[in-house]
Amino acid sequence: MATPRLRRLIAAASLPLAVAATMAALPSTANALSSDVVISAVYGGGGNSGATIKNDFIELANLTGNPINVSGWSIQYASAAGSVFQMTNLSGSIPAHGRYLIQQAAGAGGTLSLPTPDATGSIPMSATSGVVALVTAQIPLVGCGISCSTAPNVKDLVGYGATANVETLAAPGLTNTTANARSGAMIDTDNNSVDFTAGVPKATNSAGTTVTADDPGGPVDPTPGSVRIHDIQGAGRISPIVGQNVTNVPGIVTAVRTTGNARGFWFQDPGADADPLTSEGLFVFMGTTSPTVVIGDSVLVSGRVTEFRPAAGAQALTELGGTINTVKLTSGNALPAAVPVAFPDAYTKSGALEAQPLEPSSYVLDWLETHEGMRVTVNQDTRLISPVNTEFNELWVTLKPGQNPTPRGGSVYTGYDDQNSGRLMILALNGAPAANVGSTLAAGTTGPVDYQSFGGYVVQATQLGAITEGGLKRQKVLPPKKQGDLSVATYNVENLAATNPDAKFARLAEAVVNNLGKPDVLALEEIQDNNGATNNGVVAANETVAKFIAAIQTAGGPLYDWRSVDPNDGTDGGEPGGNIRQVFLFNPARVTFVDRAGGDANTAVSVVRERPTSNQVSLSVSPGRINPGSDAWASSRKPLVGEFLYDGDKQLFVVANHFNSKGGDFPLSAAVQPPVRGSEVQRLKQATEVRDFVQDLATKSGGAARVVVLGDLNDYQFSPVLQTVTGNGTLLKTLIDTLPADERYSYIFDGNSQVLDHILISPAIKGYSYGVVHINAEFSDQASDHDPQIIRILTGCNIDPLPTRCLPGSPVVDE
Repeated sequence: MATPRLRRLIAAASLPLAVAATMAALPSTANALSSDVVISAVYGGGGNSGATIKNDFIELANLTGNPINVSGWSIQYASAAGSVFQMTNLSGSIPAHGRYLIQQAAGAGGTLSLPTPDATGSIPMSATSGVVALVTAQIPLVGCGISCSTAPNVKDLVGYGATANVETLAAPGLTNTTANARSGAMIDTDNNSVDFTAGVPKATNSAGTTVTADDPGGPVDPTPGSVRIHDIQGAGRISPIVGQNVTNVPGIVTAVRTTGNARGFWFQDPGADADPLTSEGLFVFMGTTSPTVVIGDSVLVSGRVTEFRPAAGAQALTELGGTINTVKLTSGNALPAAVPVAFPDAYTKSGALEAQPLEPSSYVLDWLETHEGMRVTVNQDTRLISPVNTEFNELWVTLKPGQNPTPRGGSVYTGYDDQNSGRLMILALNGAPAANVGSTLAAGTTGPVDYQSFGGYVVQATQLGAITEGGLKRQKVLPPKKQGDLSVATYNVENLAATNPDAKFARLAEAVVNNLGKPDVLALEEIQDNNGATNNGVVAANETVAKFIAAIQTAGGPLYDWRSVDPNDGTDGGEPGGNIRQVFLFNPARVTFVDRAGGDANTAVSVVRERPTSNQVSLSVSPGRINPGSDAWASSRKPLVGEFLYDGDKQLFVVANHFNSKGGDFPLSAAVQPPVRGSEVQRLKQATEVRDFVQDLATKSGGAARVVVLGDLNDYQFSPVLQTVTGNGTLLKTLIDTLPADERYSYIFDGNSQVLDHILISPAIKGYSYGVVHINAEFSDQASDHDPQIIRILTGCNIDPLPTRCLPGSPVVDE
């Protein structure tokens, strides 16, 4: 993929229900996202009828780990329909990860004063609708109409209620007793309707003093309220009382999370109702505040019912958020009995899941939803189908061991309609030991069901079964049978930069020498510039490549030469500042690179026929890039093309690719099924560009051109992208399809062994052997998250019928 595999605990707090059952697309955002200071709360009902707090207020939040000076800034307010802004000047600083309080006009009522404000104004804000702008100057906004979010010096803007002057869509309208607060982790999406939730007014100043309208001292009443957890969860995916405040909801604490910025605890009602569709468990979100409760505490919890949607297209997690108050009644209580995990055959139904009734006996996603927040247990031994990610203590197991198994213990992903319904993600709250695919997880893993952005539903394990390592071995390539055979490999080396530790270079180099057998041509993806993620205009990667070549020599490999084309700074995607690109390494003792001058970041390579009546072709530039000015390659890597000679004068054209990543696609557990594959649109354009180039090679050579198209295409062998780039198999052959169906994978994601990396060949390449070399994806200890692939083009195979040694096979064996 274009960036390292990202796995995090929930990184944002509870958001309002931002996506309806149809998941309608919202307008694009209006302004650059603010990553340091944001408006965190607005309240205009101060001192009005029914209000507790006496003054209107605006609160700012510093999202960084350093103080930020706001002297010379201002906060400005306009009515919902107005264009005249009133201004309050700011001074001083916002502490690291702190707040800054601006007090505005007081009403005639109210009983509660704000904490000591950091700035004071006299603006009477509307209690229902208005516009607040944070401006990095003390000049009134003039003439920006309803587009003030993009006006000069505007750092952040919140339009609430009935106003069109917003970031994308308005935040909720307010009342005398409600304020808009930015959700939990302060994520700024430039969509006011998503970023803000209306609730009880709460104000915090830079000293950390907080006043909450309904919480002068916290609840002390030990009497359970009338609402139970199953009332909050309801019989559907969305709570029937979302947005409401609830008081003294009873339950037993079953799990606690005390790290990250999604801290909190799960609690469960030991007295279940008679409805199997209503979950009895719930997560209490506390942001960066660590809970003081422990497992076994009997508690009463007050807060606001929210639906947290962790990513675009994801389902929503019902939870309690807002201002959390917890009363501990007793400790050491027995936990509610854990429900054995029992998945039905089908993974999901189609359509908008949130608009359909739950059918837990028929669909896995429905079974998990009806147990959201509840204790469950895996009461059978299971097989690991992903390696343990020891950084985040994650692993995947299969509850259906006979479902699409790979020979090495994984679960192969065979198509969009077969998601492998036996997969279950487990996150070990107390840590997990390293273990590889095929290992055994003993029965007994227990914990509440949660929902996260990547893996979807997950068991947050308070108890993890014992893991027995399965003895998986890495693979290597057999030596060639004939001296004239040419080996070509592809390897995504995962953001390799000269600044990386020597140990990473040594691991990758060892794989090139000992596992890949010193390939004659090696196409590398994700080679970064010399200073890696440092974003300072450097694009050259000569130091990165030289360090890798030296490491290969040290490991016993040849002295490789190399070719590449430096990208323009910041244009090719990947990790910001890294300027990743593809690079050819080649062994000059075995193959000749045909250099043709003129290739650079902006010059398109073309196919040149040597003579009008000849099928002999060459490249206009070598190395070169395919149509780099096409919008297909916007913020994405451009294919690298090179012309090689081997075995005398045999010509070979190699196209190294790294198509745009799947980032932004909806997860397999998406709220609308089948999930939207939004990133596919650009890859289809990229596939068309590569196909057209290869077609030109084929046409002008009369089909005689030997072409290898390879790299990280970021898509599956059955995808429309692969059908496009191969011309439905008529222009290029997809070599992964020549392997047995249970061996078609080079990467593992969400517990599915799948194909992202490919080698494709033109019909002019007759005899070959091919294989995926499994050395990374199935192992906890990885040099990269991708497995390399290799083709060996066999000599003496340009005749029909093919000799026995020319028939397809695999040169790959276990170490």
